[in-house]
Amino acid sequence: MARFLDRDHSILAFNERVFDWAARSDVPLLERLRYLSIVSSNLDEFFEVRAEPHITAARNGETKGPYSAASFDALSAKAHDLVERQYALYNEILVPALMDEGIRIVPHGERSAAQRRWVAEYFTREVQPLLVPVGLDPAHPFPQVANKSLNFIVRLKGADAFGRENEIAIVRIPRVLPRFTRLPAGVAPKGKQFVSVSSVVRAHLADLFPGRQVTEFSQFRVTRHSDLAVDEEDVRNLRMVLRQGLQQRNFGQAVRLEVSSGCSQYLSDFLLRQFDLPAAALYRVHGPVNLVRLAQLVDLVADPRLLFPAWRPAWPRQMPAGTSIMAQMRQHDVLIHQPFESFDGVLAFLREAVNDPQVVAIKQTIYRTGSDPELMELLREAVRRGKEVMAVVELKARFDEEANINWAEALESVGAQVVFGVVGLKTHAKMLLVTRKEGRQLRRYGQLSTGNYNPRTARLYTDLSYLTADEDTTADMDSVFNHLASQNRLPRMRRLLVAPFHLHRRTLEKIEQVGQAAARGEGGRIVVKMNALTDEALARALVLAAQRGARIDLIVRGACILPAQLPGLTENIRVRSIIGRFLEHSRVFYFRCGAEEELYLSSADWMNRNMMRRVEVCWPVTDPHLRQRIIDECLLAYLHDDRDAWELQPEGSYARAERYARGHGAQNALMVRYGPPVAGERNGRG
Repeated sequence: MARFLDRDHSILAFNERVFDWAARSDVPLLERLRYLSIVSSNLDEFFEVRAEPHITAARNGETKGPYSAASFDALSAKAHDLVERQYALYNEILVPALMDEGIRIVPHGERSAAQRRWVAEYFTREVQPLLVPVGLDPAHPFPQVANKSLNFIVRLKGADAFGRENEIAIVRIPRVLPRFTRLPAGVAPKGKQFVSVSSVVRAHLADLFPGRQVTEFSQFRVTRHSDLAVDEEDVRNLRMVLRQGLQQRNFGQAVRLEVSSGCSQYLSDFLLRQFDLPAAALYRVHGPVNLVRLAQLVDLVADPRLLFPAWRPAWPRQMPAGTSIMAQMRQHDVLIHQPFESFDGVLAFLREAVNDPQVVAIKQTIYRTGSDPELMELLREAVRRGKEVMAVVELKARFDEEANINWAEALESVGAQVVFGVVGLKTHAKMLLVTRKEGRQLRRYGQLSTGNYNPRTARLYTDLSYLTADEDTTADMDSVFNHLASQNRLPRMRRLLVAPFHLHRRTLEKIEQVGQAAARGEGGRIVVKMNALTDEALARALVLAAQRGARIDLIVRGACILPAQLPGLTENIRVRSIIGRFLEHSRVFYFRCGAEEELYLSSADWMNRNMMRRVEVCWPVTDPHLRQRIIDECLLAYLHDDRDAWELQPEGSYARAERYARGHGAQNALMVRYGPPVAGERNGRG
């Protein structure tokens, strides 16, 4: 059996592929800056979620197991290399390119006298009143430093007001301060010139310590372990416990320390001791300690010449204007391919249900919805109109806990029935179910999705929304909703495969069937598109099927533990990763045994947590026309992508598609298919 690849290294390799978009000269300049910001944001989350066991193992001197001093050293080396490449690209390529376009972040040493006067006034008026320098002594211990916040450490000479020589002080920079401020035309008549808040504070540190001499200083930023751990079996009110946990998240165990490249050894050692971190957890950076904030600069500049041409999603083709969506669903299933088609089609379905007096009930899962007021208002309006509204709100959606708690309380306040899923599991299924009275009968209309009900990310992520009035499918959806509320056993499903009950087992069975068909000489084929493959049982099943002769293509955007193209082991398996303008997010599973083929869509990736510790749904596409459309747009197009594709090599590295420079990308082809960009209108990217 092939040895599996390391998951954490695979996650870092994914971020290297995202970094490549920042390095590509054919990508518009501001978009390159945004990709650089995205890599930094991804690294923040990697450290917040994945680094703690490696750090703990290194601190304890562990030498065996998946987490050890060696695993920490290997991951640190990989992360340091990526960070160094980020700052080299920023300083050597992107900053000069921005200057060529008249866009400049002006450091203190290069400001004119007029600019220095303006900055001094700005500091006095808007920055200094929010700063509280803390001198350290026994009565003033090291202050609580929040996760990912910007701070300065300062070394001082001379005595304080009481004659003491406490030499270390900390200055926290409030998040309410904008990280970049544009200089007015009066002092910066040419181009667009900005100052960063860190350079503003740095230039006026001495003003914060009158009578003292600043001898050394550095920016610093600490990243903390932020994955909330809650023993649900031992709490009475999960919502309350999560609220309390959110207050502590910003002050979890430190896992990474970033400082300016010029930070002295004395100050960096002081900080490492303070945060109880090994030396390898220190990152000296040649520039701003938080590249994530460069996204603010992109928005401030907002020059259409330096951005992707704006993309306006097409209205869903299967939803003709002026026609009832539920009437369309009675005739045939409806597919929305986002973001090439608009998520507004899903909102239109919900809006029609809210406004239809014959609709008596609406049920929806809420995992990540953002703060969109329209979706919330539609559900609240449904309650006001006397409809039964049930919302399954997943309180434990990582980094969306607070937003989801607020959703739950807002819905409860108008009388909606809110439930929080099953103890010990996350509800990751994406479902919207409408029940309508038609004559003497009740008929259900359902929407299932591979993505979240978040209008913002629906413009940035590729996902599939599937609308159906199929009786078996909608009856299964209703059973899942009832299960989540009552926690009674699920009845026998007619269409849906549901985790954690039988999705994993049934997927293994389907892989086995393909392998058996291939072994009989009937031909076996598997094509899977998903975000991650880290479940070892599924990976082993794929290897066995491939050894029996099945041809397997895996389109895996992020982490993949299955090595491809190993002679005698996985030579029938090809793994590709597509990194494009939009974030690939749809999950599509294709199985063919001889002439019989099946196609499934799902909310689940092939990860152990999705299969065993989450409520997920997977559903078959039975309409032959829609099945072929999905095959063409989500599988074949990506298998033939030779511009944005990377192929996994036997040793675990990724190589570009062969025709990279002159090839064609799947996303570009779909944008052409669904319509041209709209001139003069901006939109997001992924």
